[in-house]
Amino acid sequence: MQTYEHSVLLDTSKCTGCTTCLRHCPTEAIRIKDGHAVINSDRCIDCGECIRVCPHKAKKAVCSKLEAMDRFKWKIALPAPTLYGQFDNLDDIDYVLNGLLNIGFDDVYEVSKAAELVSAYTRLYLKTDGVKKPAISSACPVVMRLIALRYPSLNDNIIHMLPPMEVAARLARERALRNHPELDPSDIGICFISPCPAKASYVKNGFAGYKSQVDEVVSISDIYFLLINAMKREAPVETLSESGMIGIGWARSGGEATAIFNENYLAADGIENVNRVLDQIENGNIPNLEFVELNACTGGCVGGVLTMQNPFIAKARLQTLRRYLPVSQNFLNGEESKYIPDYYLFNELPEYQPIARLSDNMAESMRMMADIQKLRNSLPGIDCGSCGAPTCRAFAEDVVKGNANIDDCLINLHKKED
Repeated sequence: MQTYEHSVLLDTSKCTGCTTCLRHCPTEAIRIKDGHAVINSDRCIDCGECIRVCPHKAKKAVCSKLEAMDRFKWKIALPAPTLYGQFDNLDDIDYVLNGLLNIGFDDVYEVSKAAELVSAYTRLYLKTDGVKKPAISSACPVVMRLIALRYPSLNDNIIHMLPPMEVAARLARERALRNHPELDPSDIGICFISPCPAKASYVKNGFAGYKSQVDEVVSISDIYFLLINAMKREAPVETLSESGMIGIGWARSGGEATAIFNENYLAADGIENVNRVLDQIENGNIPNLEFVELNACTGGCVGGVLTMQNPFIAKARLQTLRRYLPVSQNFLNGEESKYIPDYYLFNELPEYQPIARLSDNMAESMRMMADIQKLRNSLPGIDCGSCGAPTCRAFAEDVVKGNANIDDCLINLHKKED
């Protein structure tokens, strides 16, 4: 089984054991032990929800610092389209792209440009015979890990298309080698400027047998103030942007879905809504759809925990920017429009232990399930969290697995004492 390296970590010195994160974790990966939170790495999906809600800032995202790029001779920035929504009164994306060059990058390749290519190939993918519908977007790494852990029956619905970040990294590296033949591939460093920690986890772990072509992931929040100082509004800027409305639209919920030019789609954002939609798809209780776009963050990537601005403000700013752009600057022509190149696709999904599996032995799993249900019926059922588990059902499972003691339920303990 794959060992997963996470990008959401806990600082126990700041944690008070207040249970706020406990109640918001979508996979019940958090418990309160010895007065502070403990994260179960096998269940964590790096959604950053605990970072968002923790009142004591005890949860943090681990990304690279910009200095990590100094080891490369040729440094390329991959700005996520979310970055453009962080700046007030921005009327031209080229200010941001030129700002990235001013802070030390040698080249910039827009992820939004790659997103337009991915959208074009997704339209082709959906027309392919044998594709299981509804086809679920593979763009959000949080959703991919959530499906693997909690909804493994939906694996066949996932579109085997690499996310725009990976496509941009490959195209940027190819362009650098083509324009600068004196460079060795090891001289080139690719830095993705990310709105969320899950992208950092994706780069660290790869995807099944696929190794990410991104070398470092830097958060938008870390690079924001450097860019503010480097974006010189009074100076002339070089025209660098090569993306349109479709690519920029990927930053918000529904942007990817509308780019397939098919009205038979669904787009949902926010981890609770994502879980609700996946439940309905798994149960067959959903209309016939061609495509499903799911974003773990509220509003889409603009709601990532590594951003600086309110997601709704960022979304409005991006909408203003899009008004002055063409629909797309990246279309497929000739042979490109007939087949999806291999390097846009991945072959296999990562294998993880589904969190609902109690044991590898069926008989043992059935016995444990019966014991959990019996214990659950004896508990108060108020999901107070005082035992250190998010729900009475989760506490019963912890007890049966030997990870908790029945006397950790304070209400039952007081009843015994009375």
